[in-house]
Amino acid sequence: MMRFHNRFQILVNTVLAATFTLVLFSDGAASPNAPAQARHALAPTGKLRVGLILANPVLVTKDAASGELRGVAVDLGKNLALRLGVAFEAVGYPTVAKLVESAKANEWEVAFLAFDPARTAEMDFSAPYMEVDNTYLVPANSRITNISEIDRPGIRVAVPEKSAPDLFLSRSLKNAVLVRGKGGAAAALEILRSGQADAFAENRQLLTAVSARLPGSRVLKGRFSAVQHAVAVTKGRAAGIAYVRRYVEEIKASGLVQQAINRASLVGVNVAPMAR
Repeated sequence: MMRFHNRFQILVNTVLAATFTLVLFSDGAASPNAPAQARHALAPTGKLRVGLILANPVLVTKDAASGELRGVAVDLGKNLALRLGVAFEAVGYPTVAKLVESAKANEWEVAFLAFDPARTAEMDFSAPYMEVDNTYLVPANSRITNISEIDRPGIRVAVPEKSAPDLFLSRSLKNAVLVRGKGGAAAALEILRSGQADAFAENRQLLTAVSARLPGSRVLKGRFSAVQHAVAVTKGRAAGIAYVRRYVEEIKASGLVQQAINRASLVGVNVAPMAR
């Protein structure tokens, strides 16, 4: 009986996963065909080349066995490609800094990353499609118990260079000092582990995973910011960004963004409000 129950549960899980995939992609198929101008702007090579930050599990994860990329950014990127009637091509970057630096290199047309005013010189953005809580992780035996205790003289905060936490805290911290990891989240974590920082700033999803591998560490309650994630389009594609902005509002309203968040089992992540 137990063996039958296990097999039945596996069957149910498989059907649910297949149903989500069908909904995800049939939503695009049911939509009107994209205008030719938008298709040409977003997929001039015949493919939708999508920039992805491989180090951020809020956006992308990689299956250890198959190497398949999954996550919110992958799901929504594939759906956008389907609406355009073109193939999806993932263009992965090890850090957000590398993705931002590539904006003028003609390596992608669309990217999924956090909106920040500092990035608008390099790319155009849609309205946010989801909001992600950013907080701090402190090591074992840390005396820091609350977010309000971070911005004090002598406190060092590790951040991935050019990440959303780096950009936000660079403007908001008055007393604490940022220590930037030039190799992304992994480098920032090593700064903390080596004792060169008193806290590590990142999104709650990533910090929760890190804390499970760092005995005694704690993810602080609350948040220092809610980072707004949006779809970026490289400059000079007016028809492309106009279409993407409409697309983002549609997938928020239809529930597609929430479904992608649920599928990725994300922590501290919510659908962004509709644009006004």
